This record gives sequence, C-alpha cells and structure tokens, in this order.
Amino acid sequence: MKRKLFYPVLLIAGICLSFVSRMDGDPFEALLARMKDFNKKYAQEKVYLHLDKPYYAVGDNIWFKAYILNTETLQPSDISKILYVELINERDSLKKQLVLPAGGGISWGDFKLSDSLAEGNYRIRAYTQWMRNAGPEFFFDKTIKIGNSWANTVFTRTNYTFSKDKAAEKVEAKIIFTDKEGNPYQEKEVRYEVQLNFRSLFKGKAMTNAQGEVSLDFVNTQPSLYKSGKILATITLADQKKVTKEIPIKATSKDVDVQFFPESGNFVEGLPNKIGIKAVNASGLGEQVSGTIVDQNGIEINHFETRQLGMGNFVLNPQSGNTYQAKIKFSDGSEKNFNLPLVRPSGYVISVNNQNKDKDKLSLKIMRSEDLNGQKELNLVGQHSGIIQFTTKVKADKQIINISIPKKELTEGILQLTLFSGENVPIAERLVFIRNLEDRIQTTLQTEKTTYGKREKVTLNLNSTYSGQPTSGSFSVAVTNTSAVKPDPENESNIFSTMLLTSDLIGYIEKPNYYFINENPETLQDLDNLMLTQGWRRILWKNVINNTPPITRFAAEKGQTISGTITNYSGKPSPNSKVSLFSSSGGFFALDTLTDAQGKFNFDRLIFPEDTRFIVQARTAKDKKRVDIHMDVVPGQIITKSKNTGDIEVNVNEALSAYLQRSSSYFDELNKRGLLEKTMLLKEVQITEKKQQAKNSSNLNGAGRADAIITAEQLSTCTTLSQCLQGRVAGLMVMNGQAYLGRNGGRTPMAVVLDGMSMGPDFLDQINVMDVETIEVLKSGANTAIYGMNGGGGVLVITTKRGGSGGYTNTFTPGITTYNPKGFYIPREFYAPKYDPSVPDRKPDLRTTVYWAPQVPTDEQGKSSFNFFNTDEPGTYRVVLEGIDNMGRLGRTVYTYEVK
Repeated sequence: MKRKLFYPVLLIAGICLSFVSRMDGDPFEALLARMKDFNKKYAQEKVYLHLDKPYYAVGDNIWFKAYILNTETLQPSDISKILYVELINERDSLKKQLVLPAGGGISWGDFKLSDSLAEGNYRIRAYTQWMRNAGPEFFFDKTIKIGNSWANTVFTRTNYTFSKDKAAEKVEAKIIFTDKEGNPYQEKEVRYEVQLNFRSLFKGKAMTNAQGEVSLDFVNTQPSLYKSGKILATITLADQKKVTKEIPIKATSKDVDVQFFPESGNFVEGLPNKIGIKAVNASGLGEQVSGTIVDQNGIEINHFETRQLGMGNFVLNPQSGNTYQAKIKFSDGSEKNFNLPLVRPSGYVISVNNQNKDKDKLSLKIMRSEDLNGQKELNLVGQHSGIIQFTTKVKADKQIINISIPKKELTEGILQLTLFSGENVPIAERLVFIRNLEDRIQTTLQTEKTTYGKREKVTLNLNSTYSGQPTSGSFSVAVTNTSAVKPDPENESNIFSTMLLTSDLIGYIEKPNYYFINENPETLQDLDNLMLTQGWRRILWKNVINNTPPITRFAAEKGQTISGTITNYSGKPSPNSKVSLFSSSGGFFALDTLTDAQGKFNFDRLIFPEDTRFIVQARTAKDKKRVDIHMDVVPGQIITKSKNTGDIEVNVNEALSAYLQRSSSYFDELNKRGLLEKTMLLKEVQITEKKQQAKNSSNLNGAGRADAIITAEQLSTCTTLSQCLQGRVAGLMVMNGQAYLGRNGGRTPMAVVLDGMSMGPDFLDQINVMDVETIEVLKSGANTAIYGMNGGGGVLVITTKRGGSGGYTNTFTPGITTYNPKGFYIPREFYAPKYDPSVPDRKPDLRTTVYWAPQVPTDEQGKSSFNFFNTDEPGTYRVVLEGIDNMGRLGRTVYTYEVK
C-alpha cells in the first residue's frame, strides 16, 4: 500500500493545477492538520481471519490465522497486543472465547467443535479492546455453516412459502424429519414453537406423515417488527427420547425493498444526477428488478435494470417543479411504485467515472447549480482511512469542472471524496473504490510437478515480491481437496475483500469476494454501484470539524495486567498499601507492589494461560489486613445481532450433505483409533437436600429451599454445567446446552439466575464450573411460584464462590481475594502425518483439511518452502496462501494440483 499523502499534478478543466500550498492562518489547512492529528491519535485497527475451510462439521477443528493492521500507518498494528476471537451460535449466544497474544500484527488459534454442538449458522467474531471504541460494526464478523452428521440422529429439511393475509404476512412451513440414512420418522409427535425476533408467537403440535413431514402455518400481524426468527421443533422418538431442532426463519414474506441513492448525497435540479438503486428481498439478498422513471404526469423519462446482487444506476436530469417515481417490476411479474428522493433546487454534485478509457486515471466532475456560480472557492479532499491522499482548490467561475487523477498515486481501497464549501462545511461526499494492484505483494507457489499420487510428499516453494523486489513477510496456508471441500470463492474469507472493503463499511455486504475474483470492467461497474449504495464509513468529518474525540472507554491492551483499588471499610482509598500477587498455576510465583495515593495498584507485563488462578493479598501501610480489594474488571463485549442475514442457510445439513458424508467417515475412523473426543453423559445421581449447603444464595424462597442442591464437590468431574446437570436430577434433561424439565414436555427451558441476576437459559456453559458454589434446582410449583412467569419452566439458582459478578472470588477473608481472569489460549498444533514408503500404514487417511500452517515466513529474498503428504482421496487439491509483509502490504494466491 502506498504511504504518499499527495501526488504531483491534477488536471482541472484541462488546466494543470498544483496542490494547495500551506498558508499560515488558512482555516482549511488548519482543518487538514487537525485531521492528521485526529487520525494519528485515534488510529483504528482492522482484523482479518484466514480460515482453513469455508464450512465445517461438528467434530472438526477450525484453524485460523489473524492479521491486524493499523489504519493510520497501514502497517502491522502495534496498538494492541491482545486479540479476542469468539464462536457465536445462531441464537447470538457465546459458545467460546479465545484470548490470544498478538505481535507484529499477527496471531493464530483454533476452535474444537465438540459433538455437543448443534448444527447451525455460527459466527466467528474477532476484535481488540481498542476496536470496541469504534463499535462492533467494524469487527471481523463472519457467518459459517457448521453441519452435524456424526453426532446427530435427527435431520430436517424445511421449505417455506409466503402469501398475504390482508395487512398480515402468512407463512407456511413444511418440515421433513429423517434419520441419518434419509429414512423418514413416521407417525411421530412434533411440538413446535414459532419465535420471531426472540418473541414466542405461536405454539402447536402435529404428527409426521409417511414421508416424515409436518406442515404448519402462522400469520405475522406485525411485519414491521418481526422480520425473522426460528422454529423450535421437538420430535419424540420411539424410545421417548426428545430431540429439539432449531430451524431458522429468514423472512416472513417475499417483499422486496428498493432504495435510491443520489450520487454524492444530493439530487439537484437542472444537473445530470446519477442515482444508485439497490433492491433487497426480505432475506437480505439482492434482487434483480427493472423499471421506468416517470414524472408526475406519467411521462416516461428513463429505463433501468439492476445488475449484480440487485444493484444498478441510472441518470436523471430533474426539472424545476417536477416530482419523479420509479415503476418497479419484480421477477414474479408484480409491480410497485416508489417515490424518488426530493429534488433540491440548489446544490453540488461530485460525479465519478471510474471506468473511463484511460483506466489508469480517475475522472471526476464537480457540478453546481447555476445559482451557485461565482461563490467562494471550494476545496476537494480525497482521503483513505483518514490519510489525506490529495487536496485541491475548485474555482467558482464554472458550473462544471473536470478533474483527472492518476490512480497509481492512490492507496488501494475505499477513497472518500469530500467537497467543502468556502466556510469549510462538507457539502457533498462520494465513495470510490480504487483498485491498485501495484499496492499488493506478488506471491507465487510452485511444485516440482502438477500431478501426484496418494500419500505422496508435496513440497511447495513460495516466492514473494513487491515492485519486482523480494519482500519478507508472514503467511498462512490451507490445503483442501476440492472433491471433499467445495470452494465457495465468492463468499469465502479473503484478505483483500476484508482489509480493503468490508472493514471500512457498515452493514451486510453480499458476496464481497465477487468484486476481487474477476477484475474486468463489469465487476468494476458493480463495485462502483456498491460504493453508490452501501452504508457509510469509518471517518466522519463532522467529528474532526467539531474537534469531537471518539469515546474511548477501552484502552489498548499492551499485555496482560492485573489491577485494582484498595480501600478501607469506609470506602476511602488506602495509599501505600502493600499488595501481593500469588499463583501456583504452572509453578508458584509471587509479586509485590504498593498502591498509589488513590489506592490503585497494577501488575503488568504478565503472561499467563487459561484457567490460571491468582490470590491477591493486601495490607495497609501499618500492616493491617482489614481492607477491601476491588479488582478492575473490563466488562465483556455484548453480542449484537448478526448483520449477515443474507448468509443464513435454513437447511445447513442438507447444504453440506456431501461434506458431512465424508467427514463422518473420517470421524468414525478416528473414533475406532481412540483419537476423537466424545461428550460423556454422567449417570443419574440422586441429590439429597441439604439447606445448609446453599450459602450466600439469592434464592427468593430462602437459601437451601430447593427441590435439589448440587454442590461444588459434586461438580469436580465435569467441564461444563450442561454436563454437570445431565442425569443428576430426576426429570431434568439437557438439550443443546439448555436445561429442561420433562414435565413440561421439554418445551420451555429452565430459567437461570446467577448470583441474583436473571440470565438467558443458554448461559449455562458460559459459567466457569470451578466458580460455582451451589446449584439449587427449583422444579415444584411451590418453589417456582415466587418467580412468576419466569419460573414456568423451572429455575436454576446458581451461586458462585464469589457470590457476585466481576471475575473474582471474595472468600470473605479480610485482605485476601482470589482472582481468575481470562488467560491466553495456547494454540494446538495441526496434525499432519508423515509417511515412510518402507513402513506400510493401512489406516485410512481421510483428512478434510490436508494441511494447515499458520506461520510461513519468507526470508530476505522473499522465499520459503513447506511440505506435507497427500491423503487417500484423489482429486484437485487447492492451496490458499495469504499474508502480509513487514510494511502491511497484502498478498494472496491460490494454487492447484492433481492427486490420482
């Protein structure tokens, strides 16, 4: 990527103009200087994860490499040294979080997909604490499909049909239930619940027919509020086993929303205005439409059709006193009228031609309405992620001014053009995508031959250059067999589409990699339509103009720290107190420090792994221990609703059926060899009620007044609370990480109350088992009545050893507390067998990821090599290599070879 802030020459109306000179006291120059300081002080970070596959199966491993860039320097970020990566299910519930050390803008890790997970549309989200200040809209947040065949007994396939019922929307769903071999479950009872936007709207029951099918329908009377949701369908099998399936409802209608976007934000009278159009269906995907533009008299002015992914544009020169409508025709033959934006009698337009004959230049037109001729000079600014690319004066003596910009001097990515008035007020803006291949690393992979045999060793040689010169960098590589893992090029993770496009835009972008696969004129036009219609960007000029700093609630993490405040029992700070930190995890160590005048203490430059437990001890300056220890705990990031609505797959297992069949064979083989971890179901244990065991309980009935109590000692043999509860209490069962009572038919999950706070029923496995003191199980009406409607499905009253929230345990011993922060995850090493022809190995090799290496560095000559062995599966093997060099420039290449 280029680091140039200015380039030599702009051609304006055929006249060569130099860049604006820096003049003392020039308010515009002061604004530019403020922008530079603002961007440097509040530099943003971008994160991208290279995944080994586009989709997965329960039992798989998700391998990933993280790349983190500083948007102000466009180099590997040194702002944050800690990265958070999360696996989130389709109920927007956190399943697992990894805390990873980051250095040089890279990190890597992995998720193990245990067989306790259900199939569904999961999300992988990655961010730093510093990124939280800008908001979750700019996190790496990707939806991936995870199927379940090997640990699954019930498979569903669902089809929806939509119709109108007056002002309401009617939805009909047909659900087919089958076993693993595709045999239908006949004459089985199915109880279902329809939830829209997490609100239960409809319940019912049905019996499957000879094809294993049930039909249900419901009416959505408030389509403006309830647009999507899920069906919870519980089928009762022959052995009375109940299996609940969550089936997504992507939409409740076939409606298509059409929006119009005037170029640069202004629809100005008397000027040729380019209007972007975007048509999106109720599932969040682009829809192809066509239409005509008519005025208030019904006279046809123009005709248009959308192009790729429901986007397009047309040109209209609005006249004084006229209003305009678009008559839209949809693919099913229906029609609907939409009003165009109101016409402004006066204003400015930035018109962009990114596909002119001279492909090396960007052509602009600055147009103004006739009444604005002779006003003050304007200023045009182009910036990329806050970095000023160019500025120029725009004279006021002409209504149309042409500007030609050489692209080679612009940084690849989104260029934000802003036109300022003479008073330095933004009056028009336009986003343009600059494709500059010279900004990228050129990476090549080579093998000795193009065809190999099964289990044959393959060596790949990597060469990386920039501008023809060798460059050293850090790369990651994933190898898969396309006969097992079908590539999804338009929607798979891609370092270019993330770092250059989606990380700078808010909202869902359908198939972002489409714009980088084919770099032809048609794709450039589609990409420009995206710039015309897609929601906004990171840098807002109004914040710079008003000198409004962003809210920085979260400091950039330079390392692991443990800090807090020591106070006396009156709440006043205790200065010069001695604070000691002890840990026996991984070997005993102890550290000491003193509090400052405000009673604050800090232990920094720590490195500790997951599940490390600490003891913090404090004494006053007079060696008194009667003090309170208040640990600093950063609140966790909330899980926002997924923006990737268009990526949701209703029938995940069916969509991945070919992959699941192969992966099941692989898991069966691993299971035979004892290499696959399986979830253990614990035997049922009768719990004797002991009221005295529930200390510090928040049970509204009183501590210990419960139908059963499970204590910390009885939780020592399991790793998750859902495992702990399975089989321990009569009538209590666990499905998909939630607890249910059999007397309720398994329809309503038990409420979870953690230290007096009501949590979601799926919060069970987010609680650290080692933190739990007691679990009080409330089943009977006498015990649940006090909780009202929230206790309808039963209640789990969970009391932690700390008796409150915050990540630390108060042992009620003066001057001592225990602390269990989230430590660094230690990544596992990818297993790749090494075959020796002289030693026969008859065990089948059915790996779906043939090879994964998160760290493939190139030397000063830009070279590196790596090797691995093929599997027993023939096919076309696909090698995807991505990475960055030491200057943050991006590289990616895809290489294939045959195995016979």
